[in-house]
Amino acid sequence: MPRFTTLPDLALRTLGGSVVAASDESFADKECLIRPGRPGFQAETFGSKGQVYDGWETRRRREPGHDWALVRLGIPGAIRGVVIDTAWFKGNYPPHASVEAAAVEGYPSPAELQTAEWVEIVPRVELKGDAEHHFDVADDRRYTHVRLNIHPDGGVARLRVHGEPRPDLSVYEGLGFDLAALQNGGLVTACSNEFYSSPNNAIAPGLARHQAEGWETARRREEGNEWIVIRLAGRGLIRLAEIDTTNLLFNAPGAVSLTGLDGEREVELLPRTRLQPDTPHRFRLDHPDPVTHVRVDIYPDGGLARVRLHGHLT
Repeated sequence: MPRFTTLPDLALRTLGGSVVAASDESFADKECLIRPGRPGFQAETFGSKGQVYDGWETRRRREPGHDWALVRLGIPGAIRGVVIDTAWFKGNYPPHASVEAAAVEGYPSPAELQTAEWVEIVPRVELKGDAEHHFDVADDRRYTHVRLNIHPDGGVARLRVHGEPRPDLSVYEGLGFDLAALQNGGLVTACSNEFYSSPNNAIAPGLARHQAEGWETARRREEGNEWIVIRLAGRGLIRLAEIDTTNLLFNAPGAVSLTGLDGEREVELLPRTRLQPDTPHRFRLDHPDPVTHVRVDIYPDGGLARVRLHGHLT
């Protein structure tokens, strides 16, 4: 898999993404494009519009032009790669597609987005049926929306927009907030083990509904312990840590510690502290020094549903 797929999917519905408009969705709903997980399919399952697909499918176009879908990213950011997945669309996939991006602040309507300044980040490319297509994006600009164009019509199961979060933090000026949160610009930059699930799950929005929506390692058979490093939204002072083991009944870590990193300097934020399974833990932190990253060590292995690090930017 391309390296960019390890970055968060900025368009994902569970991160706040939305398909705000589409030229057509006669056969299958546009909202399916940004659902989490792999597309499903059950053969010979017919509704009033034909075979049911877990994806976006337009009618057979009889006039010139092409179909499109407008997606508001759940987290604005720099896009590093795009995945166009035509899973299960075998005789009705679009032969070509392209992707554009735009940066539009505030809360624009679909009509306002149509007149925005769009930049082509994936030029018109050929697609195959029932396949994932990966496209690197070499563009460091911050975008808030993308537009998927399919030529001329057909079905796409999923659109993934992987990148680095770059939210607008000015709304928090003078306020405390979660410095580790993905939607605020936090990002896991290193991880000792991600056998079962992505470490970025630990800083995702909301509560984990089951253990697969957190971070979980394989069983450790050697000395040492597992860990992740979180790059904070910015250099800041952390006052409250939330370590949540919800849904982890028999695979929660026995203990956790937090170490702040600021250049070459290491700061003990939370000494090794016992954890309980299936429990949200909250720890007040009193260290006065700001940090840019935090290493979360779990002992010896296991999983965390969520990590929240509340504080103030310096």
